[in-house]
Amino acid sequence: MGRLERGLVCFNEGTASARLEGDHFLVTASSCVLGTLTPADLVECSAARILALLDMPLFDSNELDRTLMQARVSETAKRPSLTAAFHSLMLQYEGVNFAAYCSPPACVQVLCSPMAEAFAEQRLFPEQVIQCGVQSVYVPYADLGSTLAREVRSRVTLQQRRTSRGVPKLVVIQNTGILALGSTVENVLATLLTAEKSAQVFMGSAVLGGPTFLKPGQSQKLDNPVSGPATAQERPRLLKQ
Repeated sequence: MGRLERGLVCFNEGTASARLEGDHFLVTASSCVLGTLTPADLVECSAARILALLDMPLFDSNELDRTLMQARVSETAKRPSLTAAFHSLMLQYEGVNFAAYCSPPACVQVLCSPMAEAFAEQRLFPEQVIQCGVQSVYVPYADLGSTLAREVRSRVTLQQRRTSRGVPKLVVIQNTGILALGSTVENVLATLLTAEKSAQVFMGSAVLGGPTFLKPGQSQKLDNPVSGPATAQERPRLLKQ
């Protein structure tokens, strides 16, 4: 994710996290550079402290800062990124062992446009369905920290209730960036890279008079929760049905 040639992050952009045993998780430190990440840039935290704070009705940003520092397992560890708030929430979902947040340029261009919600809710090509899911969760802009973390949780919960499709692979945040969730590092990276490719295709097709989206039934066939995602050989046949 941090390799500059992948085009996902620039300098100190982006954060990542991993589930550990119990309620512990690793998250990247504030302002660290993912391309030159060292063990010292990974902060082990207790999710329980952060989750308890996010469940409180009212608190200020200073309280979140204090809680993030108190959540560190080691007092000598660096300050966790503010995005640790939504990382701690997302890692509670079954099957989510890793999460990564970044602001790749094509995705941000689309998310800063009036078409952001359509980009989140519809699909253009088969591989986008396979790697990013039938739909992404669309989150309106919110201030980074507790406000954004709560909004992400609320929107993910709402989509789960509405679609009954389980945990999403991709969350897109208006004017901000994208958050990928997965069981493996490879899954998460594939989702991020495909999301950026999808944004490029989205903008290119708009210039040519599109985009033309897949029909909902086609997307659902490509990502069948019973039989599993369609193989490359199966996809042309499913799109014709």
